[in-house]
Amino acid sequence: MTETGSDTDADTDTGADTAIVEPGDTVVVEYVGRFETGEVFDTSRATVAEDSGLAEAQERQPTDYTPLSFTVGAEEVIEGFDEGIVGLAVGEEATIEVPPEKGYGEPDPERVREYDPESFEAMVGQSPEIGLHVHAENGLHGDVTAITDDAVEVDFNHELAGKTLVFEVEVVDVR
Repeated sequence: MTETGSDTDADTDTGADTAIVEPGDTVVVEYVGRFETGEVFDTSRATVAEDSGLAEAQERQPTDYTPLSFTVGAEEVIEGFDEGIVGLAVGEEATIEVPPEKGYGEPDPERVREYDPESFEAMVGQSPEIGLHVHAENGLHGDVTAITDDAVEVDFNHELAGKTLVFEVEVVDVR
């Protein structure tokens, strides 16, 4: 092994095919996001979305699925995804496991609110139903999780809070 071998060539090679992801780089990645159970919750790949039933559930067209582009370290994606991309090379595939504390956090009980059923209906414009997705005037959105005669419970936690996420990624480009 010589010290003037491929290491020197790699240092001087500016081809995108050998680029390694570093903080500050803009990257383009293909990804499949799964829960620990293997269920797909998001993807950039139309074939995966169609095969998993995600496209139908989200009412999206195949052209809606495109690679994700973001600047590493700019807090444009969740922390664990951001950290997991660093050090990968263009064309490299990896699996990144993101625990809740590096993803969407743990569910916060203070983000679960109760509303009087009549007030809820007046605000939302329809009767409460379990699973109904609502948008609040303050920009939050949540889901109706419980209904009683006296209260409608709406959970404003992110839908992925408390979940470990597993991403299969492929680095397509680094700039």
